[in-house]
Amino acid sequence: MEGKIGKLKLKNKFLLAPMLEPNDIAFRLLCKKAGCGLTYTGMTSPLSKQKMYLDDKPAVQLFGNNANGIESFIKKYDKKVSLWDFNLGCPSKLSKRLEHGAFMHKDVEVIEEILKAMRSATKKPVTIKLRKSDNALKIAKMAEKYVDAIGIHARTFEQGYSGEVDYDFALKLKKAVNVPVIYSGNVTEENAEKILKDFDFVFIGREAIGNPGFFGKKFSFMDYLKLAKKYKLFFRQIKFQAMNFTKGITGAKKLRLGLIGAKSISDIEDVMKTNI
Repeated sequence: MEGKIGKLKLKNKFLLAPMLEPNDIAFRLLCKKAGCGLTYTGMTSPLSKQKMYLDDKPAVQLFGNNANGIESFIKKYDKKVSLWDFNLGCPSKLSKRLEHGAFMHKDVEVIEEILKAMRSATKKPVTIKLRKSDNALKIAKMAEKYVDAIGIHARTFEQGYSGEVDYDFALKLKKAVNVPVIYSGNVTEENAEKILKDFDFVFIGREAIGNPGFFGKKFSFMDYLKLAKKYKLFFRQIKFQAMNFTKGITGAKKLRLGLIGAKSISDIEDVMKTNI
């Protein structure tokens, strides 16, 4: 079940959704090793000076409300990424305050300027991730000139990540454009194959958190920890991921109680060893 976005060939149609906190380099590498077709980073500012770890050759998701820094940022990292994505879907309070993500949908002309800058800066595929809004279809039609695929999370920014996903709206967008569409929202092991009958790809988000094995091969927290140490990830990030990895396992409550009191990476390791 191979897929294609622009000239990029993917081994399957199951993509790791762009998520800000879970998608560190260690987690993305596990998802890729497990069988994920393509990993996405969390949203990244093109003005960021923070070191980027891109050993999984991911799709890098950019955010912002203007084109400042996009060209130079893309050229700096272009050889290390598989494609470039632009975030038009984040519903967070920060996005609202800074007027980016899902809160840019009224600024179609600005979005077009950003997509023009991205398209001119790279020969790699370009994608966008949208949310349901009054302007989403208009944005999607405009974006066709610049992008190789469109992601749609069919909830409004008011809904955030709760409430019903408007599947019919996603289908409407799919029928309105002539580029591949990536479906996002409540994708599970049970419904993923069915969704792929209507859409070209699916984003796997919350189902993959703490569970890179969703994509095929199973991995434990200790596999994550080995990579986290290699990339010298911060203690707080490792603790966050340890909590995620307790999801759905026997004795999860006891493990989480132990993790709450962990003060060092070795403390986390001692707690999680009980689950090997």
